[in-house]
Amino acid sequence: MNRFAAACAIALSILGGFATAPAALANPFPDADLEQGKAYHEKLCVACHTRRFGGDEGSGAYLRENRRVHRPEALTQMLTACTTNLGLDLFPEDEYHIAGYLNQRFYRFGLE
Repeated sequence: MNRFAAACAIALSILGGFATAPAALANPFPDADLEQGKAYHEKLCVACHTRRFGGDEGSGAYLRENRRVHRPEALTQMLTACTTNLGLDLFPEDEYHIAGYLNQRFYRFGLE
């Protein structure tokens, strides 16, 4: 294969990745019960986050410039870490609902 053909093959494989990119931008929490997520958030998260980071509903934790969450996967990991470290009595589906609510309210991954 000559250099031109190799360069074309590489370009096509890269562009092919872009063709599938919009699917990755879909709502990562499509089945979340947002009302349930909001209720859990208000009950278990707001007081600590407001005290530590400020903002309405503890929004300083989610909207600050140096926030830790930049991808949906990081959001679910952070929720699991909070659940574990604080000994919260939540099931994975409860964390999913909270993630869906936080995404809808603050992060907007795949929603815009």
